[in-house]
Amino acid sequence: MKKIVITVIVLSCMFVVLSFSNKQTDPYFQFHENLSEYNFFKGELNKLQPADDIIPYDLNTPLFTDYAEKARFIKVPAGKKISYNADHLFDMPLGTVLIKNFYFYNDVRKPELGRRIIETRLLAHMQDGWHTYQYIWNEEQTDAVFEPIGDVTTAEYIDAAGKKIKAEYVVPSQPQCKGCHSRRDTIVPIGMAARHLNGDYAYATGKQNQLQYWQQRGLIVLPSTTIPANAKWNDEQSGSLNDRARAYLDINCGHCHNAYGPASTSGLLLDIHTSNPTALGIFKTPVAAGRGSGNLKYAIEPGKPNQSFLVYRMNSTDVGIAMPELVRTRIHKEGVALISKWIKELEKN
Repeated sequence: MKKIVITVIVLSCMFVVLSFSNKQTDPYFQFHENLSEYNFFKGELNKLQPADDIIPYDLNTPLFTDYAEKARFIKVPAGKKISYNADHLFDMPLGTVLIKNFYFYNDVRKPELGRRIIETRLLAHMQDGWHTYQYIWNEEQTDAVFEPIGDVTTAEYIDAAGKKIKAEYVVPSQPQCKGCHSRRDTIVPIGMAARHLNGDYAYATGKQNQLQYWQQRGLIVLPSTTIPANAKWNDEQSGSLNDRARAYLDINCGHCHNAYGPASTSGLLLDIHTSNPTALGIFKTPVAAGRGSGNLKYAIEPGKPNQSFLVYRMNSTDVGIAMPELVRTRIHKEGVALISKWIKELEKN
């Protein structure tokens, strides 16, 4: 009986995912089963050398994904422009595609020894909104194939301390992608905002501010006013401890914990625009007591990170406790340390 029930659940999940995948004909985006068919890259695919109309980019503070490295690219249709917004997501023209590749160096200390690309995620702006597509790379690293139900694989590499790592890595399903990219129940990008993109990138022609480079390429028109920029979470020169902690929470938690995100009902709002101390979690009691809160009183108790359930949830991989709750199998120790230090310092303010 148990085997039958499990089989029914699996088949049901596959039906839901396959019905969710969007392969219909669209004048702004043509779906392909293989990543190579899009011609985003030239030469050997695993070199990720962008075609002339594909632009690499990065975020000041990126989302943590089980220590995976990421190579991001954007394709904007010829003759179209991105609409700038100082506070919210940019309005991207139909046909825009965001391309994010997840990989691990064989040895973090020696990138020249090569890497293994595990997955590539596409976010395509179509007539009826944004749609996600995830591609899993083959062992030969010659191509990646569309897989709507995701996968679980093993990442093996040597970390910056010289330690051999062997860890589970989860490629999300399409519904799971929607879980993080949802805003008012609509799929949207996460990092396409001025504060995340206003920073330098080392292009083949030299280091340059990304947004200024985009303007030179005719992709966007920038205002003459000051453009906001989040700090880099792990760079003390980029901002204060508060700036770096808020930037980390903004990108890792704020895409759900905002006034219009899936976690809005919790009342815990961790995006960069939140100024109300209680909404930010300071002396905020949990909506529901239990395992998720660790039976702790507050999301943030100033001066006491170990008594704050924000840290408790970041410091767990238990599926009933961990935050972010989707496709994270490892604890970001450095991120936990940053937020713990920030909470400890709040006592002095």
